Amino acid sequence: MANEDTPPVQGLVASIAALREHCPWMGALTHESLVEYLLEEAYEVAETIETAGGDAELKSELGDVLLQVVLHARLAEERGAFDLDDVARALRAKMIRRNPHVFRPDGSLQDSFPATVEEIVLKWDAVKKAEKPERGHVFDGVPAALPALARAQKLLDRAERAHLATAMGDTGVEIPATEAELGDLLFGIVAGARAGGLDAERALRGALRRFQDGNGSLP
Repeated sequence: MANEDTPPVQGLVASIAALREHCPWMGALTHESLVEYLLEEAYEVAETIETAGGDAELKSELGDVLLQVVLHARLAEERGAFDLDDVARALRAKMIRRNPHVFRPDGSLQDSFPATVEEIVLKWDAVKKAEKPERGHVFDGVPAALPALARAQKLLDRAERAHLATAMGDTGVEIPATEAELGDLLFGIVAGARAGGLDAERALRGALRRFQDGNGSLP
């Protein structure tokens, strides 16, 4: 069991292992049952950042997200698949592989770092494409479970980076000058949809399907 001299992450891993063994509630957790908590904790981090909740609150919320990562890794370790060290090792390898403007293949730093943001994005996309050649379309890999508004932004970003001929450049809608004004506009649209018996989330999901089917443009 961990003691006060144990490195913090190692101590956390040991504590979670003990809880999995001795706490019936923790012992009953599965990857599937943890999904709702993972999403909830991620949203709480976002809310803390967006509302300037402060460093103490942010530290606490990040800890809750870390707990989800450690729990999932522990569940995988119990079935002999991988552990937290394997997760960290794979993540480090991915960061080295996807950032050749900073790292050499062996993980050492490059002699200089001249890349622009545009070059970095191009290299990142090229490496991701090489890693997963089975993804035949630019929209592949965007999670279908994302809320419709977040998914819309992700699809539009993918379309722009792939230079798809989108029909979204001029929608005829006056774009608000601030995020606060944009939020009010979006809220008003949802309120109007609700008053008219329409489901705004479902409507946007339908538009996104048409956008994808149209290869980056709306029919």
